[in-house]
Amino acid sequence: MVIRRFTPDDRQAYLGLAAAFYADGDAVDHPVPAHHAARTFDALMAGTPYADAFLAEEGGAPLGFILLAITWSNEAGGLTVWVEELLTLPQARGKGVGRALLDQAREAYPGANRFRLEVTRDNARAIRLYESIGYKPLPYDQMILDFPPPAP
Repeated sequence: MVIRRFTPDDRQAYLGLAAAFYADGDAVDHPVPAHHAARTFDALMAGTPYADAFLAEEGGAPLGFILLAITWSNEAGGLTVWVEELLTLPQARGKGVGRALLDQAREAYPGANRFRLEVTRDNARAIRLYESIGYKPLPYDQMILDFPPPAP
């Protein structure tokens, strides 16, 4: 298995993986427009300092990906890396791909004070993985105020 950052040639692979992530009923509990992934990929390729992503592949075939959001947190005392999206394709689940992607994120940001993620309560498989690495639940409810980007 190879884990690497996305390149411009990976656009279709990323868009397909992002679509699979949002089609998975365990990943999110609300619809996300497909054009958001295209904007994210464009931002990644432009070198945004606010996001990063890695692709796991074997023999040139995608196995999964991780999308990170990079922020600063006074509460955490410094750099915070949010795991925005983590997907292992069904045929690769249970083979260490998710753990390897999470490990790659930690290696890429060794100075981060905190890694944080969201998980739906019904996603027991993901919760087991995160807890096995050391993630702990926070007793917070999340709230949002969205200003969606215009449709392309």
